[in-house]
Formats: sequence, C-alpha cells, structure tokens
Amino acid sequence: MGSSPYSFFRLKKTIFFRFVMILLLTSISHHRMNLCSNLPSAPADPSTLSNLGGSSSSYDVISSLKTIHLKGHLNFDNVNHAAKDFGNRHHYLPLAIVHPKSVSDISSTIKHVFEMGKLGMGIGGGETVEEEEDQQNQVTIAARGRGHSLQGQAQAQGGVIIDMGSLDDQEGRPKTIIVHTGGGGGVNGKMPPYADVCGGEVWINILHESLKYGLAPKSWTDYLHLTVGGTLSNAGISGQAFRHGPQINNVYQLEVVTGKGDVVTCSEKQDADLFYGVLGGLGQFGIITRARISLEPAPKMVKWIRVLYSEFSIFSKDQEHLISSRNTFDYIEGFVLINRTGLLNNWRSSFNPKEPLQATQFNSDGRTLYCLEMAKYFDPVDDDDDGDNNNNNNNHIVNQVIESLLSELSYIPSTLFLSEVSYVDFLDRVHVSEIKLREKGLWEVPHPWLNLLIPKSRIHEFAKQVFGNILTNTANGPILIYPANQSKWNNRTSLVTPEEDIFYLVAFLSAVPPSSTGTDDGLERVLTQNQRILDFCKEAGLGMKQYLPHYTTQDEWQAHFGHKWELLLKRKSMYDPLAILSPGHRIFQKPTPFPIRRILT
Repeated sequence: MGSSPYSFFRLKKTIFFRFVMILLLTSISHHRMNLCSNLPSAPADPSTLSNLGGSSSSYDVISSLKTIHLKGHLNFDNVNHAAKDFGNRHHYLPLAIVHPKSVSDISSTIKHVFEMGKLGMGIGGGETVEEEEDQQNQVTIAARGRGHSLQGQAQAQGGVIIDMGSLDDQEGRPKTIIVHTGGGGGVNGKMPPYADVCGGEVWINILHESLKYGLAPKSWTDYLHLTVGGTLSNAGISGQAFRHGPQINNVYQLEVVTGKGDVVTCSEKQDADLFYGVLGGLGQFGIITRARISLEPAPKMVKWIRVLYSEFSIFSKDQEHLISSRNTFDYIEGFVLINRTGLLNNWRSSFNPKEPLQATQFNSDGRTLYCLEMAKYFDPVDDDDDGDNNNNNNNHIVNQVIESLLSELSYIPSTLFLSEVSYVDFLDRVHVSEIKLREKGLWEVPHPWLNLLIPKSRIHEFAKQVFGNILTNTANGPILIYPANQSKWNNRTSLVTPEEDIFYLVAFLSAVPPSSTGTDDGLERVLTQNQRILDFCKEAGLGMKQYLPHYTTQDEWQAHFGHKWELLLKRKSMYDPLAILSPGHRIFQKPTPFPIRRILT
C-alpha cells in the first residue's frame, strides 16, 4: 500500500533533521571538550590486560590500530613497562605501544586515532554501534621518553604509548645529532651555533656529540639522561637558569606533530603560536619530534664549590646577590640540610676542605643548614713548551676570581669545600648517584617529588614555616632551593611562574625505599608532608606555582595557569581538539560523544 502524504513529509523532515545534526556536530566538534572533572578509574594492575575489560569493542580498536601502515611496529603484548614511571606510584596500562621509525609513523598513528575519535563523536556517518563509538572516542596517546614523569603524566590508560626512544629521523635513518658550528645569515652575518636533534634523544648524548666541536648547550637539567622532548615540554631547569633561562628559552626551532596528526615546523617567526604553546606545554598541543638547540663554546674544567650557612636570610641574600651580579659564577644552586650527622665528613669523598682542621670540628647534628653550591668554568691552557707554567698561571687567575667572588659572601668560613672536575663529570654528576642507587636496588622506588616556584617576597615566610615547622629532617632526599631571574624566562611559552622579578625553585626530591615491614608508612608520611606544604602555600596566599604540576580539578588547573588559561583552551581547541594527547596530566577529558544514534533514530 502506498505512503500517505503525511508519512512522506515526516520522512523528509527526519532526513533533513539528520543532515542538520551532522553538520552541527561537524562544526562544533573541534570546540567541545570536557575540562578536568573526574580522574581516571583506579590505576590498572600492570600484570594483566583484564583491566581493559576484554570487551568486543576493545578488540575492534586493536583491529583498527593494526591497519595503520608503519615503518616501525605496534606492540600489543609487552606493554607492562609503559604503565610505570619514575614516580612509581601510578600504573595505567596502555592498549598498545608504537615503536616509530620515522616522524610519519607518529603522524599516521595520531591521524588514525583522530579519525577514530571523530567516528566516536558521531562525525562522518559510520554505521557503528554506540558502545564501539564510545570506545574509539576514548583512545588517547602519550609520548614516552625515559619514563621520568612522576604521577602518570606519560601514561595512557587503555590508549597508545609512543616510544620516543625508537624514533629515527624523517627518512627512516638512525637518529642523528647534527651540530652546526655557526655560519652566515645570523647577527652580524654569523649564525650562532646549534644542534638539530631528535625529540627522543637524551641530553647526555647531545653533550658528548657537541663537545666534539668544542660546543655545548647553554642550559641544563641536573639529570642528563632525559629526552629533549620531555624536558622541553616542561621547562628544563638547573643552576644555569639564572643566566640563560630554562632549556625552553634556548631553542630556535621545533618540529611538532599536533593532535590532528599534522607535522609542523615552527619557530618564533613561523607558526609562533604553536612554537610557544608546545614549549612548557605539558604535551597538550603536540609531540616534539625534532628540536634546534642553541649551543655555546664549552669549557673543559669546573671549579666546584660548597659552603654552608646557618641563617636562611643570609643564605638567600648571598644567592640573590650572585644571580644579580654581572661577574659571577656559571652555576648557582643550593639545598637545605636538616639534622644531618657528619655532614662535612661525607663531603670529603668528593670535595677538599679549605680549612681541614676547622672542618673536622664542625658539628651539623640537630641543625638546619643551608648549602650554597657554585661552579666556575675554565679551560686549561693547551699543551706547549711552556704548558705547565701557563696552566699554573691560568689556574691562579681562576682561583683569584673565585676568591674575589667568595669574599663578597657571608658563609661559615670553616665550611668552604672545593673540588676540580671535568665539565662532563660535573654535568653528569647525578648519574653517578643513580648507578650507586641501582646497585642497591634503591632507584626504582616511589619518588613523591614536589617542585614549587615561590616568589622572592614570600620566600622567608615559606622557609620559616616549612623548614622550621613542617619538616623534621631531610633523610628522604635532597631539598633544592635557588633563585632565578624572571627576565631570563620567556613569558610567551606555556610555562607559568610567579609574577615577580625573582622567584625561587624549591624542590623536595624524596625517595621512599622499601620498608622492612612491607608497609607504605614512609610513602604516606611523605605525601602527608607534601600536602601540608601545599596547604600552607594556599592558605598563606604565597602566589606559589607548581613546577611539573599535578592537579585533580578544573578549578586548580585554571588557578595554576591564571591569565594563560584562556589561551590554553584556544590552543587545545586548535591543535588537539579531541583531547587525544597527554591524558596523564588530566587537564582535559576526551570530548563527550553525543548519543547520535538515539537522536537520529
């Protein structure tokens, strides 16, 4: 029997409604994402894949991922290690690991997941069931270098991990470090030296390669066995930052794969918004696959110096004096020591006391002390007929400079300790400790670190409360504290700092070794201590910012980014509209799919 005119009109109206909804969803999908409101479910047990649910839709996603054409390969079986990081507290099991052999592998993977996400959002008209759409929409991607994140930031529960250590260059050749010693085209007709490096390369390798040309990067982290992409996605801070700024201030160019799979070369003059967004951007806008790092002439040797203070006010005054002086040390850091027995005797394995007898008589028991750590770089004179004399003269000049600088400080005289080491040994000093800790089985333990940036105007209040009341010892690990100049930090990057000319990095680098009772009492105690510090900062209104930040609510993230929050939203919408990248930071959730099947049927 034929249809009535009313039935035909109703059919045309339904078709028209479907068409309008598809257009509407297509146009707004790039702007519709959930801000952080819920954390992921309980951390997955790294020993089993059952946490992924084993549903048919999971296998559909696996089947879909297997269709990606790669020069490298996908791994669905041996993925447990990617559910672990240096923090060793959060374990989120991924669905797969991509081992890329080229940048195109990363681009293809992201594009595939992006298309899956669009399908899951109901964009494109695919004939899939809602459960499958939701599963496809939930696939995320995290880049993993050396797994040195602290709270699961480089993990992706039920998602895809990209192993940056497997990355070769764009042509599929083994990754290389290309050093340019300088040439025409720059200021005064000369281009400053730089190194083109892979995003998965580690800084220690860049150091060794650039030293072959008498060059080295300007700014470092204290630990060099980290990837370029990892540190540039955060900041990269060490004792050279007062002079050169963090590592993100010393980059000329980046190659980035966005959350849509686009491969973009960017710099301050080309796609500058993406360039500055990615630097310090916590991986939210793209994966760094190559970087052009600024270099400078490298020294050969280092005079390494430590002195102690008993008063924080004098200690901080001397630190601020040194970072503000034109002629000063090349590296300036500091750390807090609370109730450390036999402190100076422990230093003797690496340092020589200026006054051995007085150093022997110094007692650190039960005291809160502040160590100022400095370094002066220098070059011995090249060997020639008068090599010994020239070296002695050069050494004498360097010592005179150091003595002049030290004469301006007010440290405890008996605590002056000095050492002379190679430039490489100085920069790679933390790796020596790593080797010892690994031998004792104390490296892969929980590391509940807390890194804070405190404005200069509130640092004394902070020190009084935290070092005087909250902390009772520093047995769980070092506490670093040193100032930086705001003028050396580019405020166009995504990194946020306190809004003062000088601010302090305070890093509580705790490690919790296995307890003899097998309990987590030590970890819980440190976490409680960290929370007390955070609560104090908030209640006192110190204007503190977290470095390597970790928050659990949208309000906290918005407060952290402050006036940069709206720009962050804009960049996320532009470069990663489906919130595919770096889910471990929990800033954004995946967009909520519309119940399009129910709407259209």
